Amino acid sequence: MAATLDSATLHTWLHHLQDEFDAAYLYLVLAGQERDQKRKDIYIKLAGVEERHVQLWEKLLTEHGHPVERPRPSLNARLRAWFGRRFGPGYLLPLLLREEGQEVKGYMDLHKEATFEDARDVSLKLAKESAAHAETLAELAGRASEPWHKTGSGGFLRNVVYGFNDGLTANFGLVAGVIGASVAPHIVLLSGLAGMIADALSMGASGYLAAKSEQEVYEHEIAMEKEEIRIMPEVEEEELALVYQTKGIETGIARKMAAEVMRDSQRALDEQVREELKIGIAHATPFREGWVTGAATAVGAFIPVFPFLALPGRTAVWTAFTIAMLSHFAVGAARSFFTGRGVIRSGIDMFVVGLGVAGVGYVVGDLIAKIP
Repeated sequence: MAATLDSATLHTWLHHLQDEFDAAYLYLVLAGQERDQKRKDIYIKLAGVEERHVQLWEKLLTEHGHPVERPRPSLNARLRAWFGRRFGPGYLLPLLLREEGQEVKGYMDLHKEATFEDARDVSLKLAKESAAHAETLAELAGRASEPWHKTGSGGFLRNVVYGFNDGLTANFGLVAGVIGASVAPHIVLLSGLAGMIADALSMGASGYLAAKSEQEVYEHEIAMEKEEIRIMPEVEEEELALVYQTKGIETGIARKMAAEVMRDSQRALDEQVREELKIGIAHATPFREGWVTGAATAVGAFIPVFPFLALPGRTAVWTAFTIAMLSHFAVGAARSFFTGRGVIRSGIDMFVVGLGVAGVGYVVGDLIAKIP
């Protein structure tokens, strides 16, 4: 019988077991939302591989004296599935891409640190298969070829969450500061509304300008690549052949593929943009980035203000505090979908941040009010 596990190793193995089960579950959800049959088939196949990974961990745990019951989707996975069913494949695909990238890192670390030979073998096998999954998803998403090194978490929902978070935290601190100054409730309301408008406009403008700048950089790079293809096609053909070779394609075949692509200048440009520049398809315009971020900021900033529209004095203060703190926890939990951290831990972190902002704002307002 294999040696038993210490608590830290057992925790790590159970964590990987749950991650693999969640991945299989989310791939099936993604497949259910995908309209393209080819992509749907790929997601179903990936779900099957993840199920095999679950079975490998179940077997390994049993052999080391820790048989486990069949996992169930975690709260994090169920929440992601809920959002995925409402926002479609564009939400789940980048999340699963990042998860696969994290699995590659996690399994490589486990391979280095594992004290059991069978665990080292399993972790190496799963690292390779997770890397293959990440490569597949990266191609579907138009991302970098090795996404475990650096992955993005862009998208509509991310802008909503981060805009909401900024508006809530900044305006909560402002409202707390005005309350600390012991002013009349209508002054708190006026200050909060002014802060909401200013923060929303600032965040919206920042989102627009950031997306606009990125778009201009990409357009410049693509224009340069187009000109290179026009004036030195033989060099670009050689670069493209090398890209194919790095993917494991035999040299002669890679050269033939590159030559075929270069016969069509538009196809050559599309291929070079994707393979050399690593620029994917743009999913949002600068204007959309700006108004989504600005609107989400305004909603978040309005939360600590609206109690003063309907409630008197101290009741409004405590209601605003309670709702704002609950909202901080909720937005922290939502951020975990992009950071990969646990829902509860992320929620508590944001709760503490919100409490700290309120405390500092209140103290500063109180001190300023006492200045003669």
